[in-house]
Amino acid sequence: MVTVTIPKKEYQRLAEKALRYEYLRQILEEDIFASPPNKNAKEVAREFKKSGLYSQKFIKSLEGGLRRSSYFRAK
Repeated sequence: MVTVTIPKKEYQRLAEKALRYEYLRQILEEDIFASPPNKNAKEVAREFKKSGLYSQKFIKSLEGGLRRSSYFRAK
């Protein structure tokens, strides 16, 4: 076995890249084109609002986009 010595910053950079790669690989293994489990646009917007992470302007824009979406119009 061969021992390789690298600076700590380089090790951290490589470890972070490996974790990002693993995360991306897991996401891509899932069915990213699967339909959302909920077809109720108001409920989806309500959940976004409850999270507290999004501005009111974004929530209004989201609601408008969901109303125009053929997926959310089809029942």
